[in-house]
Amino acid sequence: MKKMSTKIMTGLVAVIAILILVSQSIVVIPTGYSGVKTTFGQIHERTVPNGINFKIPFIQSVEKVNNKQQDIEFNDKVWSETKARTAVYFENVTVTYRINPERSAWVYANVSSYRENLVTENLVASAIKSTSKELSDIDVTNRSIIEPKAMENIQKALDEKYGENVVIVNKVVINNADFDESYNEAIASKQKATLEAEQQAIENQKAIDKALADAEVKKTQAEAEAEAERIRAQGQADANRTLQESLSKEVLEYEKLQKWDGALPKFVGSSEGTGIMIGLDEGAEAPAETPAQNTNE
Repeated sequence: MKKMSTKIMTGLVAVIAILILVSQSIVVIPTGYSGVKTTFGQIHERTVPNGINFKIPFIQSVEKVNNKQQDIEFNDKVWSETKARTAVYFENVTVTYRINPERSAWVYANVSSYRENLVTENLVASAIKSTSKELSDIDVTNRSIIEPKAMENIQKALDEKYGENVVIVNKVVINNADFDESYNEAIASKQKATLEAEQQAIENQKAIDKALADAEVKKTQAEAEAEAERIRAQGQADANRTLQESLSKEVLEYEKLQKWDGALPKFVGSSEGTGIMIGLDEGAEAPAETPAQNTNE
């Protein structure tokens, strides 16, 4: 009985040992992860794929590397300037990235504390500063413009640091971008001045339009009066011409005779060269014409 108990115990120990060996020999890498195998601390260059994998118990170990999209947030302000050298800051920046599964072993071997130090705040801040210096004051706070450019520059910085296709940036979100307060005040003053200038321009244009309209009315009135005067003058000229054309010599003599009352003039012209006016009494006959005395006698 005692021997049987010993055999059972030995069998149980053997089973447990086998189970331990098996558990130490098998490693399961879940979807979205890759494995990095080490032998006595020596890292294998080949990445362990997801699924069931084997290793040498107690000699080898496999570390899991997350290859899913990950977010890293930077809440501190990043001060920079625009292309026009206007002070601007960015804050609450989120970078979404992932590690290339094929390069997981390299990252694990070469980046110390890669979970915290793979995408650093300094690297992101430097890339954002470089981006803002390429943009105008209008574009630098436009998220649809600065975020894609910032992502491009962050990717470039990561490629320069780790090599291409090691860390892939999927998205960059800049939740707040604004100018220094003094700049905002200056912009507000400029906008106010612009609005006032535009309003004044509108008022000036109204005055000009009114003046032009008044001048056009006066011009139209003057042209109408001139045309009326021309028509009156033309009518008068036509009447005078018609009258003149109707007055012949015979008509004038006739009119003269019709208006003569039959009386002779009281004075007649002087004899030639004497300068004497001869008067006639009313009702007297006109004297006969006396021949002029010859001065040569």
